[in-house]
Amino acid sequence: MDMEFIRWIGHASFIFDHEGKNVYIDPFKLSKNFGEAELIFITHPHFDHLSVDDIKKIAGKNTKIVAPKEAADKLSGFNAILVEPNKKYSINGIDFETVRAYNVRKERLSFHPKSSNWVGYIINIQGKRIYHAGDTDNIEEMKQVKCDIALIPIGGTYTMDIEEAIDATKMINASYFVPMHYKALLGKEGSKKAEEKFSQEVKNSIIMEEIQEPSYSF
Repeated sequence: MDMEFIRWIGHASFIFDHEGKNVYIDPFKLSKNFGEAELIFITHPHFDHLSVDDIKKIAGKNTKIVAPKEAADKLSGFNAILVEPNKKYSINGIDFETVRAYNVRKERLSFHPKSSNWVGYIINIQGKRIYHAGDTDNIEEMKQVKCDIALIPIGGTYTMDIEEAIDATKMINASYFVPMHYKALLGKEGSKKAEEKFSQEVKNSIIMEEIQEPSYSF
């Protein structure tokens, strides 16, 4: 699959090329301005997903920010569009859907409660459906996801660990699977082992390289 239109910045941060315009998801710890954003998608208000400092680096006067309702206070002063789970939207010619993102494991329930209505997104870019799962465990809603590329967290602690993520790939109807949200949590050696395991266990997996220096800590 042609992946040139999608680049991994690091952690859960990605940038897509949409007809020459930039679409970001969860920009965090940007080493530079990678280009003014047409749209910025935010999955939830945690600091490593909603970073106002990083948004300021890429937001212009016409930039729109898509985020769940709980993020409203942090986005005061920006052109924010607030969304809910399980809805379809179209903004600036980009169609997308929201998918719930939450924890179900007992030890993680306080990190991403279902009641917060935080989200992942299925975004239609370049004729492809890209699913960014957000911070989540492997949840029943994944069985309804149909996409070309699935970006899923594998770092554990706050989200699925590598084993749970592998199980999640069996639930999601995707052509390709890309792991994310792990290097700061697993460290250099742990990340290498997780990538190797993911590649071995998941058919049609793709290990992406960050377009900036990898960050092994927050």
